[in-house]
Amino acid sequence: MSTNAPCHAVAIVGGACAGSTTADILAQSGCHVVVFDQNQRPYGKIEDGLPRWHDKQRVQEYRKIDERLSRSNVSFVPSTKLGKDLDFVDLATSWGFSAVVLANGAWRDRPLDVPNASDWVGKGLLYQHPFIQWFNHKEEKAYNGPRFEVQDSAVCVGGGLASLDVVKVMQLELYQRALAKRGIHVDAVEMEHEGIPKICKNHGIDDPATLGVKNATLMYRRRIEDMPLAAAPKGANEKQLAKVEEVRKKILSKSQQNFLFEVRAQTVAKELIIEGGRVRGLVVMDTKVAGKDAAPVAGSEKQLRTDLVVSSIGSIPEPINGILMKGTFYQFKDWDTGEYGPLPGVYATGNVVTGQGNIKVSADHGKQVAAHLVENVLAPMNVGEQAGAAAAAAVAGALQRKAPLAPAAFEKVLEKVRARQKSVGYDDYPSWIKRVTPADLA
Repeated sequence: MSTNAPCHAVAIVGGACAGSTTADILAQSGCHVVVFDQNQRPYGKIEDGLPRWHDKQRVQEYRKIDERLSRSNVSFVPSTKLGKDLDFVDLATSWGFSAVVLANGAWRDRPLDVPNASDWVGKGLLYQHPFIQWFNHKEEKAYNGPRFEVQDSAVCVGGGLASLDVVKVMQLELYQRALAKRGIHVDAVEMEHEGIPKICKNHGIDDPATLGVKNATLMYRRRIEDMPLAAAPKGANEKQLAKVEEVRKKILSKSQQNFLFEVRAQTVAKELIIEGGRVRGLVVMDTKVAGKDAAPVAGSEKQLRTDLVVSSIGSIPEPINGILMKGTFYQFKDWDTGEYGPLPGVYATGNVVTGQGNIKVSADHGKQVAAHLVENVLAPMNVGEQAGAAAAAAVAGALQRKAPLAPAAFEKVLEKVRARQKSVGYDDYPSWIKRVTPADLA
C-alpha cells in the first residue's frame, strides 16, 4: 500500500485476539496497521493455549482473526519475535510509526512458589503452557516438541479456568490409556464432549472406578466459591457476589461429575518432595481464608504423593530486552489504556496487561485501547486529504495529538516492513496462511 495523503502507521506486536481486534478498529479508522507476530500463524493462545476439544470455537476465532488481518491496509509480518528479530526500542523510536501497541500476550507461566522449583522442571514438575501445547499438537505429524506422560494421582496446582483445562487433560489421558488397555480406543475430544462416565457406559463399563485409574487432583489455596471460574460484575453487591459464588461451585461440580477428578481446596504447596532425582510429591499445608488472604495454618503440613505436578497459577509477560518492568509486569502508566510509561507512543493491550487468558476480556481490552488511540492520541486524517500535511499537523497540534505521517515518511516505514516480509518469505496473507498450515490441520 502507498498513499499520497498523510496517514498514520501503527505497529502491533501480536496478532491474536487483542492484537487483531485493535488492528481491525484502527484499520477501519483509516490507519495503516503493521502486525508483527512471533509465530508463522497469528493465532496465539487460540492455537497453543486453548485445548483442542474447543475445535468449533477455535475455527471461529481463526476466521475472525483471518478476516481482520486480511484488510488491504493491514500488513502482516510473521516469524518476527520482539526482543529477538525485532528490537523494541528501535521499533518504538526509529521505525517512524505513529504508535506502537504491544499485544504479545503473557506467555510465561508464573513460577510455582516453592523452594528451587526451577531445578525440577521436566523432572516431575511442569507448567501449564508447555503441557497444553503438547496436548494440542502431540498427534500432528510435524510435532517435534517435548512429550509428556500423565501419571496416576497427578496434581494440578491452580484454581482458574485454565487449571480446570489442565486437570481435564490429565483425566482424559488417564482414562483414554485405561480404556485402551481393554481394547477400547476413544478420541480425547469425543471423551471431553461426552464426559468420562458416559463414554465408559457406551462401552459397557457402568462404573469407571473399575478401570483402576487413580484420579488427578486440583489443588486450590482458597475456598471453592473463590475459584475464578466466573467473574463478578464490576461493583457487585453482596447478593450478586453470593450468586457468583454459587455459579462457581456449580461449574466445578459439573466438571467433577463429567471428569471425575478430586479437589483439595484451602491447600497450598510448601515444598517439593524429591526422591531419586525427581519430584515424588508435595508437602502441603491447610490455609485459613479471610477476605482475599489465604494464610498457611502452622503445623498443618502433610505429604501429597504424586509423580506429576502441573502448575497453573497464572501467566505473566515475558521479559523483553528494552522493556522496563515493575514486578512481573511491564511498567505501565495507565492500566486502562495500556499506556507504557518510559516511552511515549507505546501502548499495550490484551493478556499482556490484563493477565487473563480470556478471549472476551482480551478482545474487549483491544477495543478499549483502539478507541483510546483513535479518540485521544492519533490526529484525524481527513484534514490531510483535503489540505495536506501542514494542515494535518496544525490540527494535531491544536488537539495535542500525534500528526499523521507525511507520504514520504509513511513510505519509509513500508520499505522496512516489506524488507522484513521478504526475509521470512511472506507474500500475501491468504497464500501465507495456506502455505504454513500443516496438511493435517487444513
